[in-house]
Formats: sequence, C-alpha cells, structure tokens
Amino acid sequence: MTTLQYQSGFGNEFATESIAGALPVGRNSPQRVAFGLYAEQLSGTAFTAPRSDNRRSWLYRIRPAAMHGRFTPYEGATHFTSEFSKAPTNPNQLRWSPPNYSSATTEFIDGIETYAGNGFAQLNLGIGIHIYQCNKSMTNRAFYNADGEMLIVLQQGRLRFATEFGVIDAEPHEIVVIPRGVRFKVKLLNGKGALHRGYICENFGSLFRLPDLGPIGSNGLANPRDFLTPVAAYEDLDTAHELVAKFDGALWRADMKHSPLDVVAWHGNYAPYKYDLRRFNAIGSISFDHPDPSIFLVLHSPSDTPGVSNIDFVIFGPRILAMKDTFRPPWFHRNIASEFMGLIHGAYDAKAGGFAPGGASLHNSMSGHGPDAETFEKASRADTSKAHYIEDTMAFMFESRSVIKPTEYALGLDTLQKNYADCWQGIKKNFDPTKK
Repeated sequence: MTTLQYQSGFGNEFATESIAGALPVGRNSPQRVAFGLYAEQLSGTAFTAPRSDNRRSWLYRIRPAAMHGRFTPYEGATHFTSEFSKAPTNPNQLRWSPPNYSSATTEFIDGIETYAGNGFAQLNLGIGIHIYQCNKSMTNRAFYNADGEMLIVLQQGRLRFATEFGVIDAEPHEIVVIPRGVRFKVKLLNGKGALHRGYICENFGSLFRLPDLGPIGSNGLANPRDFLTPVAAYEDLDTAHELVAKFDGALWRADMKHSPLDVVAWHGNYAPYKYDLRRFNAIGSISFDHPDPSIFLVLHSPSDTPGVSNIDFVIFGPRILAMKDTFRPPWFHRNIASEFMGLIHGAYDAKAGGFAPGGASLHNSMSGHGPDAETFEKASRADTSKAHYIEDTMAFMFESRSVIKPTEYALGLDTLQKNYADCWQGIKKNFDPTKK
C-alpha cells in the first residue's frame, strides 16, 4: 500500500492512480488498459439512474474480481444477521449498557453483533443496526457486503480500512462509509489485543447523501469538502486469501489465490469515504424553543416518499444553547419514526445517567420518551438568561420511518437494562389549577 492520502468532496468524480499512466486519458477507451491491467466497472446504482444519482467507478486491477473459488456458507459471525422478525417487537423503551468485553481473539467481521433492523435487503429497503468488537487485524481475509452500504461509527480504538479504492485510517468521532460490494480488510491501529468497538448502520436502501439545506442556505451542517475519499493504493500479493460475502442476509466464503485489493487506478464517483463528526456545523435556535432534531442531520438515505427518509443519520455533538425562557433539552415526544441512539463519548444532555459510551437505546414508533426525571428538574430550574455550553460529548441516532425490530439475540443480552423505563417514573405531578 502507498502513503495514506485523501481526496476531498462528497460524491465527486475522482480520478486517481498509484502508477503514473495507469488511467486511460483523452480518447482512450476506459477498457484499453496499460501495464497489463484489467478494466472492471463497479456500479452502485442502476445504469439508467438520473445523472445526479448515478454512482459508478471504473477499476483498473491486476486480476478481475471474478477470480475466486466457489462460495460456501461461512461459519463465523454467528450473530451478524438480517433476520429481525423472530422475536415479537414490543413498544417498550429499550436501553443497553456497553457490551461485555471478551478477550477471545476476534476479527472485525466475526465481532459484529446485530441488535435491530427492518426491511429486506433483497428489496433494497430498510436498515440493519449492529455493534462490533474486535481485537485482531484481518490479514489474509477480506469482506464485502452485497446487501447494503455500511456506515461505521468508531467508538473506541483506531482502525485502518484497506479497501479496493485505497486506505482509510479512522478514529473515534469519525465515520467510515463502505459502499455496497466494495471489498476491504480492517486492521487495528491500537495494537493486537486492544479493544476496538463501535456501531454499524447497514443501509439496504438508496445510497447515503447529504441533505438539502433549504432555508438554511448554502452553508451549514456537514460540508462536502470535509468528506475524504482515498487515493488509489494496491496489494500485489500472491498468497491465499479468504473472501467473505454478505448476500441476501447470509454469510458466504470463497477461497482466493491472491489479495482482492489489487486496484492500481480508478476513476468515478462510487467509492468509500470518511467524515470527522467534529467538523459538523451545528445549527440551532437563538431566540426560543428547542428545534426538531432534523437540524442535526449528517447523511440520509431517501425513500420513495418525498421528504421521508429510509434512514437518517443524526448527531448531537458540542453546541451552544442560547434560547431564553425555554426548556433547553429535547422535549418529551412521540414520533412516527423510530430512533436507535448510541453514545460515542461523554454524556448525553437529555439523560442524567445509565446511557454510557458504547451503549445504545431504542425508542420505537409512538413510544413516549424524552428527558429523565433528574434532567427535567435540573433544566426546569436553569437560568436561561445565560448560554449553556454543551461540551465533551458526541451522541448519534439512526432514525427509520419503519419500526426497528430488535433481534432475539439483543433482547436476551444481560446488558439490556431491565428497569430503563423507571427513569421517567420519578417525574412529579406539578399541575395546580389555582396557580397560573
């Protein structure tokens, strides 16, 4: 692999080569290739998708991607699934403590555990939600997901994603998006045996994109220039590799006689990328009231209904609350949408305790939720003539228009907090019709 480098911009048409002259230029056909390379197109959308939505890249590689053995069922990653319907889904508010750490040697793929999801990968609709833990690098094993693109939220430990398109290094507070079908390895940057942990949003629907800004104008939220895509880098390894694939909800494996990360040059707009959540430009009220959480939207996967997403990825990072005569934390609410939250760092301002970094919560459609009793009392007495600086925190939310169904496995974990709903039971009755 070459020195780590990136290209800036979201959804750009990139052209990058690790050997000068490997990319066809001018009137040369994209299939007329130098250095004995093979041309291969990777399409992430339908050929006939509108130009603004069309995503594809040309890869110039040492061997075609078709060169591998026959796929057979993969026996690892036993809790990585797209089956969300085995256990009845109830309307209770759910919250999990951080997963228990196991010292057993585990690579990234085998350390993925599915917590919840909805929809169907074969219909290009819905979401899979997972937590990963790993303490060993992938060496002669690579993975690709044919079911959806993977938005990976790092919570603990730095990771290197060696992909067909190049190398991405990422740390907590950064996200990495690996498009559907792209092959990659995950290597540990904090050393073998160190815990590396985070969350994964598996997007079965249309590709993630930046939201329109509307009345906000031309700037704000996540800026396109802060998204980084790798430059070309390749492995020329004639050693045995295992290729693991997720296809139609199941995991499969095939033998290869070489590394699949052998792309010497590429051009196009379908590629992995990363984004630093600390660069998000938060927008908020400077007069009164707490705005809707949609102002914290980083990326979304549109649905077939205008204005309604298949998935929204929202973050709650450092920000300043300056609204006067206003209850500043998130208000009590019930949504048609369903919300799965995670905490990367610090504390979440709407919960006084119980929601720890690495943990998660699920509030499904029309299930009431909001600040706990302690947070409500504290915020009700706050001096709103002064600004409140929320610092040293980073929480996020995967939001879906459909019910998010927890897996049978997640419901059976001992980290599921049995008394989570008690955090609202201490809320006092303040109503007195004789006092205005």
